[in-house]
Amino acid sequence: MKIVLLIEGKTEQAFLPTLRQFLQQRLPDRMLRLDPAPYDGRLAKEGRLKRDVERHLRTADFVVALTDVYTGDSDFIDAGDAKRKMRGWVGPNERFFAHAAQYDFEAWLLPFWAEIRRLAGHNMGAPGTPESVNHTRPPSVRIKEIFRVGSRGKDYVKARDAHKILRDKNLEDSAKQCPELKEFLNTILRLCGGDCL
Repeated sequence: MKIVLLIEGKTEQAFLPTLRQFLQQRLPDRMLRLDPAPYDGRLAKEGRLKRDVERHLRTADFVVALTDVYTGDSDFIDAGDAKRKMRGWVGPNERFFAHAAQYDFEAWLLPFWAEIRRLAGHNMGAPGTPESVNHTRPPSVRIKEIFRVGSRGKDYVKARDAHKILRDKNLEDSAKQCPELKEFLNTILRLCGGDCL
């Protein structure tokens, strides 16, 4: 089975190794080919997204799109709105699945706040329930803040630091606090005939 994952490029670099590890553990006897189709920046929208999905479906069984709600524009109100709009842009298609991180991918890192604190070298308190940290100061901003004030003297770099935060972590632990992540993981597990979380 081949699934194409439409994803923002830096999120792909940070998230894909941990996602593959999670799926290998959950689907040990399944032949899954998860091919990322990273975008340079945000995912396409409207007609371009539809064309991209149709092009990938020529060679793939399914296409799963993953976007942030916070894209730098005000296209989406929340994850539900982002998923509705993406499905609307693509049109009826049983082989396309739209998903969104509420409000950005970094929300899925917040359950590992102890690791974030360790890497940043600071004891700042956790910002709250991961998927309720919103547009005014989204999770990525919170993580940038702790890195900026931390003793390690490094800025937060998504591709480098998110990968370090997730290294050797079980995504199921994050999915327990992040319903949008749980829904995303369950879509892939269900498509592959695996047991959902």
